[in-house]
Amino acid sequence: MQDNRIPEEAPVNPVAPVIVVIFIVMIGIEGIFSLGSTGLIGGAQAVGWRLGALNDYAFSPGFLHYMLATGDFDPRYLMRFFTYAFVHPTFQSALIACVMFLALGKFVGEAVKGPGLALLFAVTTIGGALVFGLIAPEGDWLIGAFPATYGMIGAYSYLMWVYYRAIGENQAMAFRLIGILMALQLLFGLFFETGMAWIAEAAAFAIGFAVAPLVLPGGFARLRQKLKNR
Repeated sequence: MQDNRIPEEAPVNPVAPVIVVIFIVMIGIEGIFSLGSTGLIGGAQAVGWRLGALNDYAFSPGFLHYMLATGDFDPRYLMRFFTYAFVHPTFQSALIACVMFLALGKFVGEAVKGPGLALLFAVTTIGGALVFGLIAPEGDWLIGAFPATYGMIGAYSYLMWVYYRAIGENQAMAFRLIGILMALQLLFGLFFETGMAWIAEAAAFAIGFAVAPLVLPGGFARLRQKLKNR
């Protein structure tokens, strides 16, 4: 007997596989560090795994200044523009950044396909580090997934900006989320030493907003058409 029933839609749209993979890698690395710090894996030397990873993969403006001054673009220095996003100073920092990245990645992934999401993650991560390297003091360090998360917030804000324009609402409402986060960050900065990571986060947000129309389906085709019409 043929089953003509219409399949029910899932109540929650699944998270894009690209976002899931990035999240698993981030949280998996943090899990190794956390288990190592408690002595559950790796023995006594595992206590220093996090510090070793920070020394090997975190980003500092000093690397950019050195490369520009000497012309030595060693891959070991270049990779830090990207790898810093996968190491965090604490478990709490990793948990907050990764959960935010997963949530924002889910929303953006409902409009942007897998390759576009991967490009968005890479461009905002690298771009945030580049701006940080140009502006922040040489002794500061950039660590963790918050710039990549702010890049997703930028893309999400663009999607909301388009949505509010389509329904005739005030498009400034699209920037409520970034406004709230920046206000909270300013508040925390009054009581705690938060460093200069906000430079990378703000840059990644702006890059995410700018790149979003290009990574949407048909984005590059629309760009080519606009360039032809000029």
